[in-house]
Amino acid sequence: MTSATSRKQKAAETEGALKAAARRVFARQGYLNTKITDITAEAGRAAGSFYNHFAGKEELLEALLVDMLAAVDEGVAEPEHDPDFSKRSALRWHVASFWRFYRAHLPEMVALRQAAMVNEDFGRRLQQLMSADQAHWVGHLAHLAHLPGPPDLVTSAISALLDQFAHTWLVAGGDGRDLPDDEAIDLLTDFIHHGITGRAP
Repeated sequence: MTSATSRKQKAAETEGALKAAARRVFARQGYLNTKITDITAEAGRAAGSFYNHFAGKEELLEALLVDMLAAVDEGVAEPEHDPDFSKRSALRWHVASFWRFYRAHLPEMVALRQAAMVNEDFGRRLQQLMSADQAHWVGHLAHLAHLPGPPDLVTSAISALLDQFAHTWLVAGGDGRDLPDDEAIDLLTDFIHHGITGRAP
């Protein structure tokens, strides 16, 4: 192994350690209460090493989101993926994918919401990063004949519904009852499917 390769490998290891540490610290104390020194201490790295990889917390959070979205893109290649939202099963697959994605990445999803609330520039950047996922849904809706509005606006409404419902039940605890994942997914699926097709569940 050359010294250049060794340096790249060590840099990649440090970046990965910082990302993993950030997830743990965000989950434990929240994004807004997290300092960069909290992340480096959790990762077992020198405080100054952070700036060799990220300009600040927002850039690290953006890198986490890029990693998350890359994993979502891989899921689109699964054989169960069906773009025909006139079928309840196709829509349910997408809703289930979102729900499980949100549950698997709770620290990041909460952090993204908090960061966007306090930093307008980051909020706009977040919208740009999510645009490909939005376009994916728009493409699936575009051929449906009974949408209540233009596909892009319907997609925006669906995204807001999914995000807020997931936050309410997976982060804020809902009304205190236990909401099984399948019940949440089926409710959201039926609600959205009825709205975009006009067909009752």
